[in-house]
Order: sequence, then structure tokens, then C-alpha cells
Amino acid sequence: MLPFEVVLSPGTSPYRQIVYAATRAVVSGELAPGFPFPSVRELSQALKINPNTAHKVVSELVRAGILEVRPGIGSFVATMRRASSEERRLLLSDAVEHLVVEAKRLDLEEEDVLNAVSACWAELFAEHASASPREVNADAD
Repeated sequence: MLPFEVVLSPGTSPYRQIVYAATRAVVSGELAPGFPFPSVRELSQALKINPNTAHKVVSELVRAGILEVRPGIGSFVATMRRASSEERRLLLSDAVEHLVVEAKRLDLEEEDVLNAVSACWAELFAEHASASPREVNADAD
């Protein structure tokens, strides 16, 4: 069983979908720093994907600084370093451009997009605002 939800949809690369789902789980607080991440074999078996795809996913998450590998132990959610304001803006610029282009294609107004972003933000972070993942895990023990 994976510690985060992935629903693979046809028409989009499984690799990209899994990287996104894992990243979403980390930034939303579902997976806390230090939390063990599934091995390549576990990912491959749980999602019924090629082991090479699972390896590519883990490698991308390590490259992005989302995971860290501890040799002989496994992969873990990394403690994210705080990027500078300029670094954050640059990292987000492509995604924002895609959002704006898609919004214009759908004939949405700026206010509609801002409201949708605010609603998504609230939904993602409201779930985890009351307790950290470690506190939730400790309560389950």
C-alpha cells in the first residue's frame, strides 16, 4: 500500500502522474520530512508499472530535492530547503503560464482563476492544518 494516492489516468504519462501525486502529498503535508518512501519495487508492484518507470519516478523526486536516499536504508521524504523568492517565482512561472493559457482557452476571467486557485489552496491545506502527519501517525500507534 502506498502512503499517497495515485489514480493513473489514460492519456497522460504514468511517470508524470506519479511524480505529481508524490509531490502533492509532500507539499500538502500528507508525507512529512523523514517519512519512508516506497522502494522502486513497491512502487512498481503497487501501481502495476514497469520497474524502470518506478526508478525514473524516484530519481526525479531525488533530483527535485523531494526525496533523499540513505544508502542501505531506503528513500525518505527530504526536509525541503527554503528557496529564495526569485527561485520560487522561476519554478512556478511555467505552471502559471500553462494555467493562464488554459484559463483563456476556456474563456475564464482572471477573478475566476484566482477564486479557483484560492479554493484549491484551501482544500489542499485545510485537511492537514489541525495536525502534522507525524502527530497523526503517532496517534495511530
